[in-house]
Amino acid sequence: MNRRTFLESSVAAAVFISLPARALAATHKIEKVGTQLYTARGSMKTDFAGTITKVAAIGYKELEFAGYFNHSPQEIRLILEKNAITAPSCHVDYAMVQNHWPETLDAARTIGHRYVVCPSIDDTQRKQPDGYKQAAELFNKAGEASKKAGIQFAYHNHTAEFQPDPNLGGKLPYDFLLDSTDANFLKMEMDLCWATVAGRDPVTYFHRYPGRFPLVHVKDVSKLPHVAPDQIGSLNLQLVEADMVPAGKGVIDWKRIFASAETAGIQHYFYENDAPKEPFSDLTVSYAYLSTLQF
Repeated sequence: MNRRTFLESSVAAAVFISLPARALAATHKIEKVGTQLYTARGSMKTDFAGTITKVAAIGYKELEFAGYFNHSPQEIRLILEKNAITAPSCHVDYAMVQNHWPETLDAARTIGHRYVVCPSIDDTQRKQPDGYKQAAELFNKAGEASKKAGIQFAYHNHTAEFQPDPNLGGKLPYDFLLDSTDANFLKMEMDLCWATVAGRDPVTYFHRYPGRFPLVHVKDVSKLPHVAPDQIGSLNLQLVEADMVPAGKGVIDWKRIFASAETAGIQHYFYENDAPKEPFSDLTVSYAYLSTLQF
C-alpha cells in the first residue's frame, strides 16, 4: 500500500468511525404508529370506548378521530388516558371550519389534539369559479385563529385536488392551496395513497414544500388505476377503495416515500383503510408491518 492509498483509507476509516450509530445504520422506524379511526367507524358507532381499547391493544400509540359520536370532549379525554393512548389530530368537515370554529378549537384543546384537519372541500364549492380561492381565504383565517389557540390547522386531500382546474388557469388545486396560504397557518396532511393514485409523487411535493407535511395518511392498494391526468377528478373512488389492502400488502413503495420523511416534516403517521373487509384484522396486519418497517 503506497502513502496515498494509506492516507485515503485512513481518512475514510476515521470518518466512518466518527459517524453516529444512526447514520451508520441509515435506517429509521416509525416511533409511534397511529391510525385514523375512520377505519373502524362501524365499531365506533356501536362501541366507542371499546373500539379505542381494541385499537390500543393492537399496539397503536396515536389516534386521529373522524367524529366523536355524541361523546363529550371530557369523556373522550378520560377514555384516552385510561388506554394510555393520545389523539394528536381530528377531522372536522368544512362547515365546522366555516361556522363553528371557536367551539371546535375548544373541544380540540380539551381532548388534547394538536392538529385539526379539514378532510375535503365540498364538490359544489370546488366547482364554483372561485371555490378554491374561497377555501384558501377560509383556511388562512382558520389557521391564524387556531395558531392563537395553540393548535395547527391542516388540510387532507383526495384525488380531485390533482386535476388541472381551468378556474385556476390550469393549475392543480393542491398546488394552489399550498401557494395561496400561509405556511404557518395551513399545513398539509397528505393522503399518500390518494396522491399516488392520482399519479403524483409525494416525494416531489416533500422537496418542493419542505416541512409542510407534519401528518400523513398511510393506506395501500393492490393496484393503481390508469387514468389520464385531466380525468383524475372523475375517478371513481369507490372502485379504488375496493382495491385497498393492509399496509405493506399493496403496490406503494413506503420505504422510498418515508426516506424523505425528515424533509417533509412528518411527525405523525396515521394508517387508514377506507373500506376494510374486517377492520381489526386489517389494523393488526398493518400495525405489524408499519411498526417494524425500516427506511
